[in-house]
Amino acid sequence: MPPSLSTGPGSLLLVEDNPGDVRLIEEAFKSAGFDTTFHAVPDGDAALEFLRERAATTSGPGIDLVLLDLNLPGMDGFEVLETIRDDPDLVSLPVLVLSSSAATDDIVRSYELAANAYLTKPTDPSEFADIGRAVEAFWFNEAMLPPVLS
Repeated sequence: MPPSLSTGPGSLLLVEDNPGDVRLIEEAFKSAGFDTTFHAVPDGDAALEFLRERAATTSGPGIDLVLLDLNLPGMDGFEVLETIRDDPDLVSLPVLVLSSSAATDDIVRSYELAANAYLTKPTDPSEFADIGRAVEAFWFNEAMLPPVLS
């Protein structure tokens, strides 16, 4: 992962079990006009497998940003986040929780597990584009991130 994500096209892993939300989120990022490579997986186990496989075959996870739903089948988003933060190959990977939950306990727990941000999914499908633009503008153009340590 480069110190800043603005050096080229971004690569994003979306961990989301709802195919409708996957479609809305992908369309939101496309409509923002950024060159983002999307990878989507439906559960936490698949997310960790994907990230570890990428980390083993490259000098880093090959993903610039993770959008993580909390309510996943099997391993939930909290467990995924905790596992990422405990893995030396993945610890510096930015993880944004994107959940339908606005519960204070979920927000607090996400930050306690070192989520980089907590976003609530909009109820109006047209508002997904606003989230796409905001995430792209900040994480791919403004945020400065540490390099991946070998």
